[in-house]
Amino acid sequence: MLEVSNIEVVYDKVIYVLRGVSLEVPKGSIVCLLGANGVGKSTTLKSISGLIRTELGEIMRGDIKFEEVSITNKNPEDIVRRGIIQVWEGRKVCEHLTVDQNLKAGAFIRSDRESIKNDLSLVYDYFPRLKNVGKKMSGYLSGGEQQMLVIGRAMMAHPKLILLDEPSLGLSPAITKEIFGIIKRLNEEEGATFLIVEQNARASLDVSQHGYVMENGRIVLDGSANELKNNEDIREFYLGLSQVGSRKSYREAKAYKRRKRWLG
Repeated sequence: MLEVSNIEVVYDKVIYVLRGVSLEVPKGSIVCLLGANGVGKSTTLKSISGLIRTELGEIMRGDIKFEEVSITNKNPEDIVRRGIIQVWEGRKVCEHLTVDQNLKAGAFIRSDRESIKNDLSLVYDYFPRLKNVGKKMSGYLSGGEQQMLVIGRAMMAHPKLILLDEPSLGLSPAITKEIFGIIKRLNEEEGATFLIVEQNARASLDVSQHGYVMENGRIVLDGSANELKNNEDIREFYLGLSQVGSRKSYREAKAYKRRKRWLG
């Protein structure tokens, strides 16, 4: 469904952020993009959704294809109408609108009223917490409820692909588990396709079929979710602590093992 091929992204025509990033998202799958803060994960999503242009960013090289059609440097509204919706980091709700109004706003590009009504019921079925607060102002919701709301609002656009940016950010482990459980159900029961950017590797790998690891604007590793969970370096850096009790970069872990093999 989505094919990102060797893209390079520059801000203000001088600051290189992405350097030859390539990844694929098959239809009906959940793919995660892992990495520490500031390595280019959110920039990758914004490059796909076209929102990079609102921040003086530009794809200088490479290509992004969605359903075999190039969307490289297209306007965000054109990309939305093709079926790609990005859920921003930080739970961007319209605080002065009710939950119900926020959800209906997500369907602004649609005119099929009966189908919109059915999708609203579907969102409330998957997020029963939202149904209980449907008439409440969104600004008064908890962080978990707001995260559920922005995912539900994305669903109301009837997207083919949802880009999720740090859905677990600032949430408790219990709420994170609940939200990722719903994402998995949407994938299994509705065939929803997700590309998830996360620092919480454990939560995202538990629901994904495939994952990519990013460092310093490059993809340094990819594989099935099971392969990544069982990879010694990934387990050490992303799923726990090193033997000396402190985190180190994935590249440092690989370099250390190369030196150890050479010396031993």
